[in-house]
Amino acid sequence: MSEQNLMDINDIAFPNLNLYFSNVPKSFTVFGFTVALYGLIIAFGMLLGVSLAAYDRRSRGLADDPIWDLALIGIPSGIVGARIYYVIFSWDYYSSDPIQILNIRQGGLAIYGGVIGALIAILIYCRIKKESFFEVWDSIALGFLIGQSLGRWGNFFNREVFGGYTDNIFAMRIPIEAVRERDITPALASTIGAGENFIQVHPTFLYESLWNAGLLILLFLYRKHKKFSGEIFCLYIAGYGIGRFWIEAIRTDQLYITGTKIPVSMVVAALMVLTAAGVELYQRTGIFKKKKKVRRRQTQDVVDKQ
Repeated sequence: MSEQNLMDINDIAFPNLNLYFSNVPKSFTVFGFTVALYGLIIAFGMLLGVSLAAYDRRSRGLADDPIWDLALIGIPSGIVGARIYYVIFSWDYYSSDPIQILNIRQGGLAIYGGVIGALIAILIYCRIKKESFFEVWDSIALGFLIGQSLGRWGNFFNREVFGGYTDNIFAMRIPIEAVRERDITPALASTIGAGENFIQVHPTFLYESLWNAGLLILLFLYRKHKKFSGEIFCLYIAGYGIGRFWIEAIRTDQLYITGTKIPVSMVVAALMVLTAAGVELYQRTGIFKKKKKVRRRQTQDVVDKQ
């Protein structure tokens, strides 16, 4: 950085950590073909995720064949679902230039859409192959977490998925010219100092990466102690939802429910947590089952008296 507080377009800095990275690329060229680091990192995360899911199955004495089979249909379905979800809630942008819908090299994959796409593909597969849907998802949830944790670093190279202004220990500086104009909110723009050509923001991609890594460690250690089939998936949904809710609240690239200023990801995150908590309560305590048994006994008593 120069004395005039200027950054080169390819630089990224973490001033409070005394870290300054010069010439951070978005892509590289091999034999004349440009490879986007965003896509490469996501692909590597997917490979690690599939490998971890297969390992989890083997470690619990289950065949890992379903995981490798599902990699062929679940990953494409997840990518398509992630893109469709993002485009739906960013339609104001894509409606003016529809061809950009196909341009995923610049980012624009929503994890919720990816989960939905994968869920549909896995449900169909399990019904056809007579596999336990929830047992399969217990393993895939671990794979999702390692893929999400690593995949967020694709956002680092793309200069996206950041929050508003901060001066905390993890504060990140990015040149204005390197980010999408629509990701700089008026509130964030107001923090740009005279003579500065950068924004200083929350690195929310980093927060989510660390959150997912921590959640992965906890669930990996707990997986052999689960109380019911599908519990790891349930805890993944709850844990990810909690993290995404507070992280989404500070992001500047929020997707909104059409016609409102309500962040759709925060709503989905809250619903995920509530649903997972309800399933956990039901499975752990059997409270609803107990109420049903009481009603049956009461009904039987009435019949017997008659």
